[in-house]
Amino acid sequence: MATPNLPIGTIVDAPAVELPAFATRHPNLASASLGTTILSCTDQFFAEATRMLQDSEPVFIVGKFDDHGKWMDGWETRRRRNGGHDYAVVKLGLPGTIRGLDINTSHFTGNFPPAASVHVAYCEGEPAEDTQWVELVPARSLQGNSHHFVEIDDRRVWTHVRLSIFPDGGVARLRVYGQPACNWGKRDPNVSYEVSALANGGRIVAYSDAHYGTPTVLLHAGRGTNMGDGWETRRRREPGNDWIIIELGHAVTVDKIEIDTAHFKGNYPDRVSVLGARVAESTDQSLVTQAMFWPTLLGEQKTEMDKQHFFEGDAIQFKEPVSHVRVNMFPDGGISRVRIWGRLTK
Repeated sequence: MATPNLPIGTIVDAPAVELPAFATRHPNLASASLGTTILSCTDQFFAEATRMLQDSEPVFIVGKFDDHGKWMDGWETRRRRNGGHDYAVVKLGLPGTIRGLDINTSHFTGNFPPAASVHVAYCEGEPAEDTQWVELVPARSLQGNSHHFVEIDDRRVWTHVRLSIFPDGGVARLRVYGQPACNWGKRDPNVSYEVSALANGGRIVAYSDAHYGTPTVLLHAGRGTNMGDGWETRRRREPGNDWIIIELGHAVTVDKIEIDTAHFKGNYPDRVSVLGARVAESTDQSLVTQAMFWPTLLGEQKTEMDKQHFFEGDAIQFKEPVSHVRVNMFPDGGISRVRIWGRLTK
């Protein structure tokens, strides 16, 4: 499986690929950074199943071996000699509706599975013998060193995924793109909630640029771990400013906003502002135009490097309910986290 004509230790990156719409509009619910775990798997002799949950893109390291053989960046089972097939049960980091999947076999060439299927389940705890598994993706053929994107039209909420490979082999990454589910029915309307959070149904709708970093992490819990754990645009060489639109998990009257520039020092934005509106009906594309004319929630504010900026009280200019916000940064730069708190509206 070694790559010819390359020195030992050479790191080979996976080729860039154009992502389908569902992979850019929805977070990966199977991300290790969201707490996704492998509950069980039939075998992981060559490479641990947890590797296929990593956020990083898979790599191939020429000449790297361990006690079990060639080191591979993904999940790889031994050669099956006794019939049957291998599978791994995954607990999603956040329950939600699944909009699409990617079964990625990057760098697996002579050892990829010829086929795979995906079943899903919803359960409060761990799956049991009587858990009802639903076939989401029937067995489909796979190719080596390839992405396999599957769009899903199903609005049910799931908590667990079972990836089956036939009969054995290796998968570099499993991505489960979807919308986190949040039940607001019993929430106290007098309490302020962080409605931008992924766990509370927040979603990135669109953005002007994302040359560095991943916009979705703006809505993750906790502070960023490094400069790569945030949203950063390229250096703007033309007039204008960069922006990002966030759909909130529930309409609220905003009472606090946080803009965190953790780890961004020579590249934080000079200023930020926030617009907002309550949107009844729209498409993601139409929101891009609409958002330019939304009322101002937070006027332009100077920012500092590597700092949490909190705005509340009189700084919040628009007192009507909003379901979406547009965060502007002038002219460009990087932001680690955006948090919007507010009281729920009917």
